[in-house]
Amino acid sequence: MERRVTGNCHARCGTGENLAIASKSYLSSSYEMVAAAMESKRLGLCNKSLIVVPNHITEQWSGEFLQLYPSANILVATKKDFETKNRKKFCARIATGDYDAVIIGHSQFEKIPMSIERQRRMIDRQIDDLVDAIDETKRNKGERYTIKQLERMKKSLEVKLSKLNDQSRKDDVVTFEELGIDRLYIDEAHYFKNLFLITKMRNVGGIAQVEAQKSSDLLMKTQYLDELTGGRGTVFATGTPISNSMVEMYTMQRYLQYKSLVQNGLQHFDAWASTFGETVTAIELAPEGTGYRAKTRFAKFYNLPELMSMFRMVADIQTADMLHLPVPKANFHTEVIKPSAWQRDMIAELAERAERIRNREVDPATDNMLKVTNDGRKLALDQRLVNPLLPDDPDGKVAACAANVFRIWEQHREKRLTQLVFCDLSTPKADGTFNVYDDLKAKLIAKGIPEHEIAFIHNADTEARKKELFAKVRKGQIRVLMGSTQKMGAGTNVQDKLIALHDLDCPWRPSDLAQRLGRIVRQGNRNPEVEIFRYVTEGTFDSYLYQLVENKQKFISQIMTSKLPVRSAEDVDETALSYAEIKALATGNPLIIEKCQLEMDVNKLKILHASHLSQKYALEDKILKEYPQEIKRQNERITGYKTDAETAAKHPADKDHFPPMKIGGIFYAEKAEAGKAIIEACKGMTSPDPVALGEYRGFQMILSFDSFTKEYRVTLSGALSHTVALGSDIHGNITRLDNALERFAESLQSCETRLEEAKTQLEAAKGEVDRPFPQEQEYTEKAARLKELNILLNMDEKNHEILDAEPDEGDMEPQSRTPGRER
Repeated sequence: MERRVTGNCHARCGTGENLAIASKSYLSSSYEMVAAAMESKRLGLCNKSLIVVPNHITEQWSGEFLQLYPSANILVATKKDFETKNRKKFCARIATGDYDAVIIGHSQFEKIPMSIERQRRMIDRQIDDLVDAIDETKRNKGERYTIKQLERMKKSLEVKLSKLNDQSRKDDVVTFEELGIDRLYIDEAHYFKNLFLITKMRNVGGIAQVEAQKSSDLLMKTQYLDELTGGRGTVFATGTPISNSMVEMYTMQRYLQYKSLVQNGLQHFDAWASTFGETVTAIELAPEGTGYRAKTRFAKFYNLPELMSMFRMVADIQTADMLHLPVPKANFHTEVIKPSAWQRDMIAELAERAERIRNREVDPATDNMLKVTNDGRKLALDQRLVNPLLPDDPDGKVAACAANVFRIWEQHREKRLTQLVFCDLSTPKADGTFNVYDDLKAKLIAKGIPEHEIAFIHNADTEARKKELFAKVRKGQIRVLMGSTQKMGAGTNVQDKLIALHDLDCPWRPSDLAQRLGRIVRQGNRNPEVEIFRYVTEGTFDSYLYQLVENKQKFISQIMTSKLPVRSAEDVDETALSYAEIKALATGNPLIIEKCQLEMDVNKLKILHASHLSQKYALEDKILKEYPQEIKRQNERITGYKTDAETAAKHPADKDHFPPMKIGGIFYAEKAEAGKAIIEACKGMTSPDPVALGEYRGFQMILSFDSFTKEYRVTLSGALSHTVALGSDIHGNITRLDNALERFAESLQSCETRLEEAKTQLEAAKGEVDRPFPQEQEYTEKAARLKELNILLNMDEKNHEILDAEPDEGDMEPQSRTPGRER
């Protein structure tokens, strides 16, 4: 299966436009890109490929490259190569060397600058777009705040040359254009999703206004390669093209199919958004906790089949349901932990903080919803993260994880099977402060696991150490490896002996959860089944966060599917729990949890209902067209076989009697002579086009050459046509012709069977097409209950409407200064 998928990828890289390889994390996209790079060079489609990969796996990539192509001439960047004193020399080597491929890290790629002229040209274009947007907003008498916001963006763009393309980070070296690169491969491309966009939309969630310098840099380089190669110079690889929001698809399209966006008038975000999405109102709890109020978000997406059809022009989507890869079965376990009295009290305090923030009693720079959410996550993990002087809870999450890790370690001691522990919060520090990593390690050592069998990914701070660490895990020398999604996610290939994975906390993004799972549910794992443990502290944010993330993942899976997506769907973007969610979780309001569960159920039923309708329409097509046509075709073939069988019977052939064969106007009474005449006729063909050969047993013979199978063929033409492949044996060819004529009875029986099957299927389809959707009642009831809950949760809306008045310009400013906010 992997060979076929990789072959498809080569074909698209070789023949098509820019490409995004959107494969599941356990499919080795590195092999696909390596093979595509080498095949493109071999076929003369490119001269020099640059492969950009996460910093920590450059050496791993070079190893995989040479494993596939041992004689390849590749250049691999090390940390030393991009030190200031060595960078010029290394870039000069890229420019002057005749390499099959150059492999560098993400941060190193960013340090190779575009020419000042190209940077200036791009910023001038963005300023022009902003001037147009400002003029249009003024003409349409748009809000004064929107115009001011656009003016501010214009001012920032005017200094963007020094900000976004900060030359202090880039030496005066060879520019990207001078390297001779004409094919660019970006591994883990989702790291470049924060790309600046210009929009007149105001204060709308789901639109990230954050920009990473590396993303702007990549856009310039992809647009340069589009000009150079005619839109076929860039290949992205990512298991998560949509990791947090559908807006990320627009970003991917800007990188890979900017020309298509321009042709369709969708190059500006507002045009794209109006075609495929709209702002919707989501609920938030009112300050009193008695009702909910509106929050505007860019979250609803329409015309998804058209959007996905456009995206698939550049995307090679390979989902788990398409691949059927040999991966272990995952058994999921949710370990529910009772909160301590300390945790319960502090959860109530979070609700009070949320209320003060909602009432604007605190400066957003001092306290905000993201801080409340993060404190809630820390509290759910371990109360000592909020205050290290608090006591260790012997029944807490870390203790429960330690018990499971030890039990599995002991159970599989003989086979030396291994385990991974993921925790994004509270990573190890060398300053003696409390952290979950050291606490869990101490608990495991106390239970009896040798210290040398426990490792932190953070201690492997060089490529060599990381390679050594992974090798030890694969051999079972280190049996418990702990790390964060960032450091132990993509590129961590230690699956050989993995038997269990422990999620101590819940990451924000579905892609992070998928990356974690992809470490163990992966090709190369020798275990038929693996255990996934998720630890949830009851009454805290944990269970809701998992529900939220899994709901996001279901939506993303439904979009990135091999099947036709639904016409419209909600988006999945969130970075902090809303006031409503925090208040509901802290006060124990069951309605929001019920609403969340109902939304998941209704979405699932909606997909099933759409699938039921698709099947119904497909059956209607079969009833009206396919089955009647099949019945007609089989009846015609039955009649034809009967006629041809009668013709063959009138001209019998056996061992003692050879019916004369006419070839080229000459009758041959001897089998050997006739066989020789056929071979001579084959040799005398001057083109593969069919020619009349002669006549045998009442059938006209037509000779042809099949260019694909490289063989000569004779077609016996009667009521039907019967093709026979020829060999080099003079007697054997006559026998093959006779065998074809003697098989008519067998073929007739086969047609009669297919005719009966078609009739049976037609009757079955007629009975099936009118069957109602089996979960119709459940769908109707749950949709009605969801509608009822939305009304209940929005009660008193009029009383709180004033709180939702458009915020002043000043209200918006602190939000952009909130530290640590990342989408």
